[in-house]
Amino acid sequence: MTTEHGDHRDPQRSLKLLWGDRARPPRGRPPTLTLEAIVAAAVETADELARTEGLEALTMRSIATRLGVGTMSLYRYVPGKGELLDLMLDHVIGEYEPAEEEHGPSGWRDVLAGDAHRQWRMCMEHPWYPFVDQSRPILGPNSLHGLDRVLGLLRPIGVPDRTLMMMIGTQSDYVDGVARSCINERRAVERTGLSGEDFWAAQAPTLEKAVLSGRFPAMAAADENTFDWSYEQIFEFGLNRLHDGFASFLGERSG
Repeated sequence: MTTEHGDHRDPQRSLKLLWGDRARPPRGRPPTLTLEAIVAAAVETADELARTEGLEALTMRSIATRLGVGTMSLYRYVPGKGELLDLMLDHVIGEYEPAEEEHGPSGWRDVLAGDAHRQWRMCMEHPWYPFVDQSRPILGPNSLHGLDRVLGLLRPIGVPDRTLMMMIGTQSDYVDGVARSCINERRAVERTGLSGEDFWAAQAPTLEKAVLSGRFPAMAAADENTFDWSYEQIFEFGLNRLHDGFASFLGERSG
């Protein structure tokens, strides 16, 4: 479930903040805060809260508490939580952009796989990220730079840019989806203190009885290791199958 921040922020204000209109308070003593410090504190606070409570628990007050200032001080720099989330997104995206020397020539699968693994790490290390509603994204410098990089590296495939953007978007949605499931599982462990193994072990007697009743023959005949996988393994498996599908599509286009 994603937070509805997209409907509760002013896109124009977000764009001005992202693209350099970061004016300080006009008068008074030299400010003790900066917008950069607020964004960094917001990311740190969200990282902590997202491991157990979720992004909904992030408030301007919780960020102000981390900074040791009054909540109203933050509004002198950023209009509200919605615009702050746009800044946070662009900030963390910038953390995972590869250095220029890592941009060497690669096949399209390597380009997409590298981007997917960077996005996966970002989701795991900033577990609020895949829960932000980005149906109407506000592109900041880091976001646009990353998109420009990937698009440029994929252009030699020789298909229209529209097709490339759909490939990038499909992969991004896939990564976010698996990441959300993985993070939700981790949150459940944190909240309950009950591991996934213990959770399923508690259900085992009832499920075993149901499966052996004859009503579910396919399940009764399943291999013992049928459900022995991790979300990391699902991520890799699905990513490879997604790329196999792209390869089939691209092969048909060139054939």
